[in-house]
Amino acid sequence: MLNKQGFDLWANDYDRTVQLSEENNEYPFAGYKEILNLIFNEAMQKEQSHVLDIGFGTGILAAKLCENGHHIDGIDFSEEMIAIAQQKMPKARLLQADITEGLPEPIASSLYDTIVSTYALHHLTDAEKTVFIETLLARLKPDGKIYIGDIAFRTRKDLAQCRLNSISYWDEDEFYFAYDEFKASISHICHSEFHPVSHCGGVIILSKANTDVS
Repeated sequence: MLNKQGFDLWANDYDRTVQLSEENNEYPFAGYKEILNLIFNEAMQKEQSHVLDIGFGTGILAAKLCENGHHIDGIDFSEEMIAIAQQKMPKARLLQADITEGLPEPIASSLYDTIVSTYALHHLTDAEKTVFIETLLARLKPDGKIYIGDIAFRTRKDLAQCRLNSISYWDEDEFYFAYDEFKASISHICHSEFHPVSHCGGVIILSKANTDVS
């Protein structure tokens, strides 16, 4: 798994790396644009909303939302990624932070209509994901939603099959979503649904728990 310096070095080539993987329909970024488009369209259902982007990278999704009148806060691990993203959206509040340490101020005391995260939460262990999701839910307005676009599978069996098919370049240091297990771990705190997009990616949508959580 890349450390902060690794992400800084990768920053200038990140978008091209993603593009090549997506064009070839290969792990890990197969379905990338469709995943971002799905999240963008959902976030656009509210006008001039307040959006928190966790791990915004070079700002592809956040910049589009910013262009369409949304107010953007974001955190990312890489200062170089932040510099690239800030040029695209000068008015956004973008902070350098490590999500394994929680949310920095003033984000930790703000509320959001929408929270998005694309290809970032797989750096957290399954146990850390659950804790972090609980932190994000506390920052969500009552009718808000969290959209996670990531390397994700419906079951552990599906994940294992993808690993087998991609063994020569599979990243053993990352922790991908097996949705059935993830759903079980967070069902007591929120409602969830999973929308597969490709053989290795999809969108998980979370909202605050209510009496008919399934």
